[in-house]
Amino acid sequence: MDPLLLLVQALNGLQLGVMLFLLAAGLTLVFGIMNLVNLAHGSLYMVGAYFMAAFQAWTGSFVLALLLAVPATLLVGVAVELIVLRRLYDRDHLDQVLGTFGLILFFNELVRVIWGPAALFVSMPQALSGTVVLLPGAPYPVYRLVIIGVGLAVAAFLSWLVTRTRTGMLIRAGASNPTMVAALGVDIRLLFTLVFGLGAALAGLAGAMAAPLLSVEAAMGDGVLILTFVVIVIGGIGSIRGAFVAAVLVGIVDTVGRAFLPILLREIFNRQVANAAGPALASMLIYVLMAAILVFRPRGLFGAKG
Repeated sequence: MDPLLLLVQALNGLQLGVMLFLLAAGLTLVFGIMNLVNLAHGSLYMVGAYFMAAFQAWTGSFVLALLLAVPATLLVGVAVELIVLRRLYDRDHLDQVLGTFGLILFFNELVRVIWGPAALFVSMPQALSGTVVLLPGAPYPVYRLVIIGVGLAVAAFLSWLVTRTRTGMLIRAGASNPTMVAALGVDIRLLFTLVFGLGAALAGLAGAMAAPLLSVEAAMGDGVLILTFVVIVIGGIGSIRGAFVAAVLVGIVDTVGRAFLPILLREIFNRQVANAAGPALASMLIYVLMAAILVFRPRGLFGAKG
């Protein structure tokens, strides 16, 4: 096994992990505080990517487009919370699943109506399009390192926000006992809106940062939503720390597994069998990981004890 290739794939896994964290952090707060199953969170990721493409085409600037795409996605999230999701808080989870699944269909068709069915593409700035040599023989894309840096910075900010500020105190209290928080005079509806807006902004940031690496198209958030829910289950519902640890773990296991499992299987089976079984088994690794963790930690790595 080539150690340089392992290093590169581990960094790719870390990059995927911080992207998943940006999605999982907001979604785990929404689920933990508002007790809302929001299947449409991936749609906000998609909206952020479309805003990034649209604003870059309008301004011609990558940085300005990013600075506009994130608050625009936040506003979309707040509008969705005010218009639709407030009516689902007191409903059971089945109604929430059906309602937010309807939002997925709505957003997928909406972006097709506004931007058309063809995929859009976002170009990264020249300064971020090169590579940096980490070790001799191991160049790595600068942009992926920037994504890792942004993700780590957001993780540090969220840790400070949740643990060191009055807003964070209310968020933690709302996750533990929203009824008592409301009884103490806190506007719990406003708190819900702020939390959902924060989650939407993080999803929009993830979509905007991923846009140069992917084609921007309708339903692009559906697949990543599944990985996000896996992260939340592994990390523990409502835990920012759990979301970060689980996202990095899932990202590395998924990326390294897809890169090396077929190679390892070739040492045991013939090439044809290994090439056929390797990708299928690699795609199962994160679910095997989730099942193994839940056997020993049924509430996730950092889930609150019942």
